[in-house]
Amino acid sequence: MNYRHAFHAGNFADVFKHVFLARLIAYMTLKETALRFMDTHAGIGRYDLAGEEARRAGEWRDGVARLKHATPPADVAALLAPYLEALGPLDEEGRPRLYPGSPALAQALLRPQDRIALSELHPEERAALVANMGRDRRLVIVELDGYVALNAWLPPKEKRGLALLDPPFEQPDEAKRLHEALARALAKWPAGVYVLWRPIKDKREDARFLNAVAAIGAPNMLRLELDVGEGATDSAVSAPLAKVGLIIVNPPYVLIDEARILMPYLAKLLARGARGGYYCDWLTPPA
Repeated sequence: MNYRHAFHAGNFADVFKHVFLARLIAYMTLKETALRFMDTHAGIGRYDLAGEEARRAGEWRDGVARLKHATPPADVAALLAPYLEALGPLDEEGRPRLYPGSPALAQALLRPQDRIALSELHPEERAALVANMGRDRRLVIVELDGYVALNAWLPPKEKRGLALLDPPFEQPDEAKRLHEALARALAKWPAGVYVLWRPIKDKREDARFLNAVAAIGAPNMLRLELDVGEGATDSAVSAPLAKVGLIIVNPPYVLIDEARILMPYLAKLLARGARGGYYCDWLTPPA
């Protein structure tokens, strides 16, 4: 399977992931000292939602486009502000000029003293990533397996940072590789902030993954999940992804309270049916 994120850019999963990534960056940049953002599976950085892939799938219509006419309450609006800043203005259909993937979102929100390290294994995707990110002295892009790159980057010389582990889950052993990569990373840099994204398709498989991550033995792991419901589907094709999750290791102390405000709003805004669902609690509690 050759995963192409261009078909899914700006969908509900991207909105969920990027809202919380923006919250993390907003908090971490309050301190003047430099930090490093690391992305193990960077993709192409920016996505044209008017392009062929995005038009064919149309998933952004039930994701980022729903923000166009939304009027969130004041507390939610304040928390969404960094993400909306990175998006820029939306057109009449609810599209930004180019949807910012995680690398572009970090590029928009980080400061001159910060650094950005990106890994993309596929040569064509990496070439597009280099072109889409432009000239930026803060930036390093490597063509490596993302887990290998992460191991080489840690601990960062800045001593502060955020690592996003966001694989496409195109390999059957991806969940195992993901939790093993986190275990290695925490052994080298236990104070780092880590964000793990995953699709949730099978409850038993996901429970095994969560148990494996918890068994690493590290405290301060926040578990967030968003379920938008299956909605109406064509019986000739498999049901679209409906549920995704984030594990955030060593989150800022305020993040769980922010999540308790954001998650109900996102579940309602992005639901395919009458009502979306969410989960927000510690996988392993703070030390």
